[in-house]
Amino acid sequence: MALIKKPVTGMKDILPSEMQLRDYCIGIIKKTYAEFGFTSIETPCVESLANLNSKQGGENEKLIFKVMKRGEKLNLAEAKEENDLTDSGLRYDLTVPLVRFYANHANELPAPFKALQMGNVWRADRPQKGRYRQFMQCDIDILGEPSNLAEIELILATTTTLGNLGFKDFKIRINDRRILKAMAAYSGFPEEKYDDVFITLDKMDKIGLDGVKEELIKDGYDAGSVDKYIELFELIGDKSGIDALKAVADKINDNLDAEVSEGLTEIIDSVEKTKSAQFEMVFDPTLVRGMSYYTGTIFEVSMPQYGGSCGGGGRYDKMVGKFLGQDTPACGFSIGFERIIMIMMDEGFKIPGASTKVAYLIEKGIKGDRLADIISEAQKERAEGKQVLVVRMNKNKKFQKQSLTEQGYEEFRDFYDKPLA
Repeated sequence: MALIKKPVTGMKDILPSEMQLRDYCIGIIKKTYAEFGFTSIETPCVESLANLNSKQGGENEKLIFKVMKRGEKLNLAEAKEENDLTDSGLRYDLTVPLVRFYANHANELPAPFKALQMGNVWRADRPQKGRYRQFMQCDIDILGEPSNLAEIELILATTTTLGNLGFKDFKIRINDRRILKAMAAYSGFPEEKYDDVFITLDKMDKIGLDGVKEELIKDGYDAGSVDKYIELFELIGDKSGIDALKAVADKINDNLDAEVSEGLTEIIDSVEKTKSAQFEMVFDPTLVRGMSYYTGTIFEVSMPQYGGSCGGGGRYDKMVGKFLGQDTPACGFSIGFERIIMIMMDEGFKIPGASTKVAYLIEKGIKGDRLADIISEAQKERAEGKQVLVVRMNKNKKFQKQSLTEQGYEEFRDFYDKPLA
């Protein structure tokens, strides 16, 4: 049987041109985050199924690539259900592994702990353009900081990084899960139905305000509650940022602790006053973020010119407690690494400050002292910071140079066994 050349469905090979861009972006990301005090960590790609299925990952828990038990633990003859065969799985995000990592090493880590983690994750999702079953995630998290300083630092670090990668005129949409609940309570929705209402609200960008209203009525909610709910979003109108937040907070003040809106105001105001990248902070009461572990502030990078979100995150103060037995404040922000790479490649991004690329084409008969002299010359240029490729000369030298030019080589030096007359 012939071996299969193509990768497994939903995975992809990465060619050199993309790999160079990925390496460049990883370098910028790590350097910028380090300037904000974040330190790199690494966790295993395989986690216990008990952790992955802990009701922290939302819909992702249905997409786990499960790993069969090994050795004596795997007893096919007595297996009656799936759990008898599997005990671990590939991680579907970096947050669950981070929390386990923190719980395991809390006594060895500083407080607060500012973590940077980059690595592949796996989801048994339906593949489509820009969506793979294996992809890189890039997360920063602050654990042990209960104040708004965590959100401010996370947003500034992420937006500075995006600015350093050449992105501008994007938006940071921000909301709070407590505001979402207060709006639902003000409107009169039953508390046990809040999550269902939020699922419908999350479709706002696709079906619009009228579509949300129509779907809520169709789902059987009281028409008066639906009208009251829709009016809150109409109240904002053209307002944005703190003005939009104040309009909503004033309306639902009996259902919302003042410290929630004050905290969000502080975050928006602080970021706007100290930002270094070109972007806008936007209060968006339609922002939901699907993960069930969020407990407070939530935010998302919105790039309308590119057709959607390029990252997001929020506060998840209750998640660490499931491991440690006591709650630890935690907040994180994830950059949409794969989407950013796709955008940069589509725009033909050129890596700035890249080393001069020189190709030495050596006639095939060259060897001995002559070959050593040529390689020695290449070594000198490499020591000067140039990228020097030493290869044998093809018969079709014109095509060879054309191919190397496409790979970014700017200078060519031809070497023959004997100097040309």
